[in-house]
Amino acid sequence: MGRWEPGARERLVVAAVDLFAEQGYDATTVAQIAERAGVTKSTFFRHFPDKRELLVAGQETLSRLLTEGIADAPGDASPLEAVAAGLERASSAMGPMNRELAPRLKAAVAASAELQERDALKSVSLAAAMTTALVARGIPDPTAALAGELGVLAFKRGFAQWSEGDRDGKDELAGYTLAALAELRAASASLG
Repeated sequence: MGRWEPGARERLVVAAVDLFAEQGYDATTVAQIAERAGVTKSTFFRHFPDKRELLVAGQETLSRLLTEGIADAPGDASPLEAVAAGLERASSAMGPMNRELAPRLKAAVAASAELQERDALKSVSLAAAMTTALVARGIPDPTAALAGELGVLAFKRGFAQWSEGDRDGKDELAGYTLAALAELRAASASLG
């Protein structure tokens, strides 16, 4: 087992998702994940405090990209235009590995109440990050909170559609998240 091999974090995520899909979250141990990834248990714990945290690997990066995109949006951008800028920035970080793992991760989450809870907390955290970034732009809190929630919904809907699409396709996630945001914007206008 290579102690400092490059890509250990990514290999741990892939190994965990595969094991969760094969035998269930509860039946999967940290030792099994480390073994499948070709690393030691101590290497696992250098990257993750526990197996639950594998689900949210990359969440900090995703939050940072969303908030940077919102902060860098033009000064005259509406709240949803700023969210769209955040979605574009965050979507750029998602590549073929994310697309490939998505269906297995979705199945693992669906089969585990603990993972469903962790996934819900991830959504809350992403919405809070976007809300904070919008408030920093001078958007009133209720408007910022609504735009942040719509941003999370758009990201989740767009990601689901993208991950279920053509695995060999070269289409980018951003097109899906922005289309989902446009659909949600239209849907919210009809609430009247």
